[in-house]
Amino acid sequence: MSETKPNKRFVFLLLEEFSQLPFTCAVETLRHANRYTGRLIYDWILVGETGETARASNTISFNLNADLIETKRDDVIVVCGGINIKENTTAPVINWLRKEARKGVQIGAICTAPYVLAKAGLLDGKRCTIHWENLDSFQEDFPELDLQKTVFAVDGNRFTAAGGVSSIDLMLSIIGTDISQDASNWVSDQLIYNTARTERDGQRLSIPTRIGVRHPKLANVIKMMEGNIEEPISPSMLAQEVGMSTRQLERLFRRYLDRSPKRYYMELRLQKARNLLMQTDMTVINVALACGFTSPSHFSKCYRAQYDTTPYRERGGPISG
Repeated sequence: MSETKPNKRFVFLLLEEFSQLPFTCAVETLRHANRYTGRLIYDWILVGETGETARASNTISFNLNADLIETKRDDVIVVCGGINIKENTTAPVINWLRKEARKGVQIGAICTAPYVLAKAGLLDGKRCTIHWENLDSFQEDFPELDLQKTVFAVDGNRFTAAGGVSSIDLMLSIIGTDISQDASNWVSDQLIYNTARTERDGQRLSIPTRIGVRHPKLANVIKMMEGNIEEPISPSMLAQEVGMSTRQLERLFRRYLDRSPKRYYMELRLQKARNLLMQTDMTVINVALACGFTSPSHFSKCYRAQYDTTPYRERGGPISG
């Protein structure tokens, strides 16, 4: 086996309502790296604002080792977020992260926690990512950041992972750098994780897989729709872009998706609107404009037809994460 570098301690900051899966995936990947080396190359502690317990979004509580402690320069801080990320991003947490960052400590975040780092100003000038469901709201809140749609991103002494099992990919990358690629591969085998992804891999399933249809022209049209929410493209232009007539495009959508292109496009726009309403402080009018609606009344009418509530009442719902 390769000669290993000195021990590294991970300081997992568990915010209230954090997602357990990405946290557990990260710890288990590190644990198997210790098995590979035969010694404690990686260690970890759990910290939180109270220093007592942190409750995950699945309601399971975790005992913490400490509160917001002084870290060592060689420590690695990993902020673990989940639902209601804005409410759980507190002033003490922000101040602690800024203080520790001044020491040059490596700091990362998983799931929705990149929001916390961005709020603290720790992602300025850095590539970063966040869970795909939060991409729209994150981009609205921090338009100047270099936001990627990848499973994870590493830029200097900052790293972010999108949540779910993406923290396995991130930790495998770290193990590959710290120990060896053989070690990373061995850990991947132990986890029965046979397709480790890189910084270049996207988070979501391909469009054909998501819609259950392998039709290249249909996939291209949907890709154009998803990339042009604020300024929707007309069905005739979409059809022209893929070398079809509008009528042929209508038949294609009816056959495979049981709805018209216009209806499908509307659903995409309304889904983005719902995400923005539930995850940002944008006004309803600005949400409408961001989703291609020039008339607030038309937006409200379409929204009610889709979700059986108004955009204004939707503000009372849970925040995704």
